[in-house]
Amino acid sequence: MNESEVPRLDLLRFLERVQERDLARTRAWIQAEEQHQAEIAARRPSPPPPDWVVEQGIGVGHQVVAVHQGWCRMAGRRVRPVPRDEALRLVAEDTGRACQQCRPDTDLGVL
Repeated sequence: MNESEVPRLDLLRFLERVQERDLARTRAWIQAEEQHQAEIAARRPSPPPPDWVVEQGIGVGHQVVAVHQGWCRMAGRRVRPVPRDEALRLVAEDTGRACQQCRPDTDLGVL
């Protein structure tokens, strides 16, 4: 081996350092872009809540437990939006489904 030649292992370690530096730079770019996207998303206004939601029970069939106005904080996690006519039908079938806090039956004209 010639003294002016660099051992292959040294070259590979140099390549590794270069690639680690490039990877670190790429990860910094990704982090900056994620932060930028989060800032943009935070500035967007939230979509308005639906007018009516139904709260569904646990288990097979996911029976409707309660009908709420879309803004009601008493609605649980298992909710889905429904159109006015479906909310009206559900409350008319069983007035016990109407939330006692937001009183959707009053706004729907059932009472």
